[in-house]
Amino acid sequence: MSEVRVRFAPSPTGYLHVGSLRSALYNYLYARNNNGRVVLRIEDTDRERLVEDAIEKMISTFKRVNIEFDEGPVQGGDHGPYIQSERFNLYQKYAAQLVESGHAYYCFCTRDDLDEMRKQQSEAGQDVKYDKRCLHLPKEEVEKRLAAGEPYVIRLNVPAGRVITFDDSIHGPTSFETDYIDDQVLLKSDGFPTYHLAVVVDDHHMGITQVLRADEWIPSTPKHILLYEALGWEPPQIGHIPLLINTEGKKLSKRDGDVSVEDYLDKGFLPEALVNYLALIGWNPGNDEEFFSLNELENLFTLERVNDSPGVFDVEKLKWMNGKYIRSRDMAELVELVRPYVEKSDIAIPEDEEKFRWMVEAIHEGLEYLAQAPEKLRIFYQDDFAVTEPESLELLQLDSSKQLFTILKDKVAIVDKLTPDVMKGLLKDAGKEAGVKGKLLFMPTRLAVSGNQHGPDLMLLICGMGKEQVIKRLERWI
Repeated sequence: MSEVRVRFAPSPTGYLHVGSLRSALYNYLYARNNNGRVVLRIEDTDRERLVEDAIEKMISTFKRVNIEFDEGPVQGGDHGPYIQSERFNLYQKYAAQLVESGHAYYCFCTRDDLDEMRKQQSEAGQDVKYDKRCLHLPKEEVEKRLAAGEPYVIRLNVPAGRVITFDDSIHGPTSFETDYIDDQVLLKSDGFPTYHLAVVVDDHHMGITQVLRADEWIPSTPKHILLYEALGWEPPQIGHIPLLINTEGKKLSKRDGDVSVEDYLDKGFLPEALVNYLALIGWNPGNDEEFFSLNELENLFTLERVNDSPGVFDVEKLKWMNGKYIRSRDMAELVELVRPYVEKSDIAIPEDEEKFRWMVEAIHEGLEYLAQAPEKLRIFYQDDFAVTEPESLELLQLDSSKQLFTILKDKVAIVDKLTPDVMKGLLKDAGKEAGVKGKLLFMPTRLAVSGNQHGPDLMLLICGMGKEQVIKRLERWI
């Protein structure tokens, strides 16, 4: 049995879509689970849609999510070049070979010719596809038009009356009748190949044994199988991964919100959370477990457990999972993860690092992603908050609360250093002296320092504010 070799082959036409990351992830996991190799190939033959720096950004994004390729534009390898535009002559060679063997032909039809043909077919209620008119041109005419420099494309000569069947790794046996398959353009008028020719040539020459790609390519597969046959090559095993849809059942779209992996990472979704979540959309481990490291996923992943129906990308579920990952981080590490987001905001990080740590620790329970941190930290900076809820105002205006605040303020003023443990003792002692406990102790104090009945751990909240600020807020209500 040959070595398992898979590939992820994106087009550099923009950002890395979360659906593309899932496809890359499934290829990566399949290769690792089978002791195989995973190849990154850049398919840049659509010259009109290329986006500057897209390749560099894509490679950078993969580094951020810790997906490493064994071969590719950066790593190199024995099957390069790994950028299709650098393999130009190879496609020209095989396009000419297909024409020579009768499996493809020159087509000189203009855009106007094609538009008129489609219009007539549509009006006649026929299937709209190329009618093979150029297939029947005399050889002498073809040679004359080529010699005259007339623009042309090369089309696949799809045979009539056949049924192409392949065993999809995810969907099972799948069949197509060739009578309904168009004569696909293989080589464009600019000399560059279309996806269909390039992908077959490259997968063969790179020794790809298993193709895992998106469902949208299912209708193209019979064309690719015909090309493998025409070139005398053995096709790889092919599987199609169902698309990602949103919670409304629609295909993920930029207009519906973030679909760029880079956007999620920049917002502070942790790479391991994003990878973990995407792995579970359409694949299951066979139990109810939801949290897996990349290494655990490598050991567990099999195609047999990939669903054959679309997977729902639920941002709220991703936020929940990311929050869990945030809270699992060591606090010192989390402080450093939060720091860049605060530095970019209008909030000043205190010089006292311990105080900043208490601030982060106080708000981290409510974080769904790191970019939320500056807004949640505002509680430490806004002294002029309003309290309007009648029940809260009533608690603040109790005589016992005023007495509590006075005692607590004096105790805070004389202590050398506030820590959560020290603050807990001060509040307990102040409660005894004021004759209050339970709700009448903790709720008024929380309201006085934050304006809310609920929120972060009270001791961390107070320590994050510091002595001067806590005293100032208590005095306001006294």
